[in-house]
Amino acid sequence: MKRESKLLLKRAIDSLVLAIEHFNRPHDRGRTEAVLILVDHAFEMLLKSAILWKGGRIRKRKATNTLGFDGCLNACTLDPKVKFLTNDEADTLRIQNNLRDGAQHHVVIVSEQQLYLVIQAGVTLFDDILTRVFSERLFDYVPQRVLPISTSPPLSFPEVMDAEVAKIKGLMANGSRRGHEVRARLRAIALIDAALRQDPRHPSDAELKAKLAELGSASWTKVFPGAATLRLTTDGGGQPVSLRLTKADGIPVHLVKEGEQGATVVAVKKIDSLSYYNMNLHAVAEQIGLTAPRTLAVVRFLKIKEDSDCFKSFQIGKSVFARYSPRAVERMKEALSGLDMKKVWEQSGLYGHRSKSR
Repeated sequence: MKRESKLLLKRAIDSLVLAIEHFNRPHDRGRTEAVLILVDHAFEMLLKSAILWKGGRIRKRKATNTLGFDGCLNACTLDPKVKFLTNDEADTLRIQNNLRDGAQHHVVIVSEQQLYLVIQAGVTLFDDILTRVFSERLFDYVPQRVLPISTSPPLSFPEVMDAEVAKIKGLMANGSRRGHEVRARLRAIALIDAALRQDPRHPSDAELKAKLAELGSASWTKVFPGAATLRLTTDGGGQPVSLRLTKADGIPVHLVKEGEQGATVVAVKKIDSLSYYNMNLHAVAEQIGLTAPRTLAVVRFLKIKEDSDCFKSFQIGKSVFARYSPRAVERMKEALSGLDMKKVWEQSGLYGHRSKSR
């Protein structure tokens, strides 16, 4: 296991160095796509190496293929045996993975400053993981000078977004012939926003058109609330060598019942609930490694359906759909190691018959 981990780590470092090399090339042909693909591969190899190093598994039982990027990320954030990533670090990886997916499968125009943020934050995070898991540093493998270089490093994420939205609005003013470029630039912002809201879907052209219309009368922070939470933190002075993407804390809000004394009335809006409650029972079962009936037994035992952060029913026409959120998976994975599954199964009421409940 340690030998396989070391082989994966070598592949991870090789891909990261190639990503940095492509970032620093003095020409732009295929540069963005190459950088995003290489840095995404570097992190998938690094996460697999770290999982093995900490005694975890990169293959599900009886599976021939190793975990994909999302599976690795889940293991590194939810598996008690392996967990070493913070929520902010997981968000950083979701952003770069979303942008890579968009660049590899469609057209995404990522501004120079957006690309700089993603890659510099990636280099910092790569070094953080090497230190935390392997007790090594990135400069143990590459010269300290091997870092992304930008002629105009961004001062803050909001400033990067302000500039990009202004660019998009300027293109819109030039007529519909720039529509494809507008959508490609807007798609990059939408993918960053989706990553921070843990929405696995890519925006459709219709959704991008709707977002574009919203930008005509509203601030980008309202149109892309996920992206609006992103902030930069840096270590040292001058050119930021260690740069991290973090989520800003929102305004503290306490929800109270209507008419409760001492409460100030505010508007509460839930954005795209189906994107949050994005799994059926079978998807949850796949995430936690159980059959659907046994997953339902765990749902009942832990009273997952009574937790509004974990479960919600949606009625569409005459049909009712039971949907679970990532928080449900997190709760169930945290509890599984301490559960007596025989007892859970016997108490579920599912023993001896096939339940239709989902």
